Amino acid sequence: MNGNDFMAWVLRSPFHGILSNGMMLITITGRKTGNTYTTPVGYYEEGGYLWVITSRERKWWRNLQGGAKVDLLLKRKPVQGETETELDENSVEARMVEYLRHVPQAAKPMGIRVENQSPNAEDIARTAKDRLFVRIKLLD
Repeated sequence: MNGNDFMAWVLRSPFHGILSNGMMLITITGRKTGNTYTTPVGYYEEGGYLWVITSRERKWWRNLQGGAKVDLLLKRKPVQGETETELDENSVEARMVEYLRHVPQAAKPMGIRVENQSPNAEDIARTAKDRLFVRIKLLD
């Protein structure tokens, strides 16, 4: 069992509460293969959306370009959402500041210095080149 498998197991289990306020499962359908892929992702809520940050080198988000519907397991409840990817570096920089406001513990692992409770602008710009955000609007 790898780390993703363990996280998925916890998020599906009665013990999900220890992770569910910042982690969920996202199920994506491959555009070419039609296969479904489920992976745990970190998220935060703001402005009526769920926001997920990921590395550009990962592959799962590519199936969401141009918008796509996804299945989520959010706080152990199945829900659906519509996605948009945010790839523009300036937009990613601005969103990263918001992300770190919600998830301040993420700054250190990403190599972002925080000075006077503000993330370092140079570190944000450098990190934004390798990251992107997925915006998810929950469907009724």
